[in-house]
Amino acid sequence: MTGAEFLASFIATGELHGLRIGAGLDEVDRAFRHPFVDVVGEEREWLRRDYGVVEFAFNPEPEREWVMASASIQLHRFAADDGLARSWARSTDVEFPRYTSWEELRDELCRTHGVPELEVTGQGGFLQYRSMSSNVSVLVVDGEDEECGHRAGDGDVWGLDLWAPFRAG
Repeated sequence: MTGAEFLASFIATGELHGLRIGAGLDEVDRAFRHPFVDVVGEEREWLRRDYGVVEFAFNPEPEREWVMASASIQLHRFAADDGLARSWARSTDVEFPRYTSWEELRDELCRTHGVPELEVTGQGGFLQYRSMSSNVSVLVVDGEDEECGHRAGDGDVWGLDLWAPFRAG
């Protein structure tokens, strides 16, 4: 699968390899077979798991040890590390180029069924395309002086975030 196809599916469904907000750590372990680093809060009030490209944040829950609260795809990391894309493709069967342009992703979204409406806002050097129905945001570099190199350049996708909607208590 191409990176653009993978990202378009994520934007349309709000699912990352079948995972949604509320998934347990055991489900994430089954979905991702890639090396990771865990960072746990001093009082075990949160857990962050970093797979190099994908990061998950978890909250503790009494009946299940950890529950996914958010997920991020850090595409900008491919620009600085050529080997990361190859390693990621071997473990996930998703092939990403060093840079993914918003134009390329937008074209793939046009071919994808069920793509939600995206609201666009400026975010200090980025454009944010946010779907309220799938709870996915896309950050795109917005700076004419930002050139591709060891980081994403103007018009490239920086990353995507899956977030839980706010619930009034």
